[in-house]
Amino acid sequence: MDFSYDDLIQVYRRMRTIRRFEDKLQELVAAGKLRGFLHLYSGEEAIAVGVCTHLSDDDPVGSTHRGHGHCIAKGVDVAAMVAELFGRATGTNKGKGGSMHIADMDRGMLGANGIVGGGIPLATGAALSAQVRGTKNVAVAFFGDGATNQGQFHESLTMASNWKLPVLYVCENNGFGEFTPTEFAVPVKDIATRAASYDMRAVVADGMDFFDVFEKAGEAIEAARAGEGPTLLECKTYRFCGHYVGDPTPYRSKEEAEDWIQNRDPLDIFERKAMETGLLVGDNLRKVDLQIDELLREAVEKAEQAPLPKPEDVLTDVYVRY
Repeated sequence: MDFSYDDLIQVYRRMRTIRRFEDKLQELVAAGKLRGFLHLYSGEEAIAVGVCTHLSDDDPVGSTHRGHGHCIAKGVDVAAMVAELFGRATGTNKGKGGSMHIADMDRGMLGANGIVGGGIPLATGAALSAQVRGTKNVAVAFFGDGATNQGQFHESLTMASNWKLPVLYVCENNGFGEFTPTEFAVPVKDIATRAASYDMRAVVADGMDFFDVFEKAGEAIEAARAGEGPTLLECKTYRFCGHYVGDPTPYRSKEEAEDWIQNRDPLDIFERKAMETGLLVGDNLRKVDLQIDELLREAVEKAEQAPLPKPEDVLTDVYVRY
């Protein structure tokens, strides 16, 4: 894989923005400034960025309830996302969507989704649309390991394989379906093996390693654009936070979580490998850190001062014309 200095900086910026964004949200919740359920993406940054780096704004993405990282990786405006979380009229969805429904059609973001596995049929439908219209676009569905026990997962993969749809199914297997260990609910070691039932290509990636995800996602997306149909990509990962902000995580040991955070942080792995190319030094990355901190500080300040949606608009935007 050949990366330029600009490529590596862009990847780092996206991954670090996701991490800082989630950290900031936790601070705001603790300070009583932000309310509502939040499902954070920290620890899984390499997957969103590793996949979305291959996509254009015209490639549609279906997300999950843990969707902030997918939105940022797809290029959705961070300030508008913060405003949306504050419920402001300047948000991505005019303050009506909140954390689980951030969408931006200009960036191909079909929406985060409060329904487990809800993004899978949406992406499958978008892939069918691309195939019918002959656009060469590829749709991507992100979902967790728990979603692979849902009927819509199996229905969508059956349809996509039969019709050779241009879609990439990305299973972010973080080891837990909400609070239940994956091995308790799923009878196979690798969820990727389920693709055999649909005569579909499948591959397992190290979800903590951007470069591994980037390479394997790239091969799958290239095949989809060439008309070779879908792929199931399983990314083994770990969420650094609980299922939601405030989850005390009694279902996993403190030692297990600390081992992943201390030894398998995707940002640390990326930084080490990127530095080995000789193109980056630590000062380059610390400058990016400061820029992201300033971006988020300004975004929060603007969101706090932005207006709330008008009561008379409560019934607008209920339906969308395409």
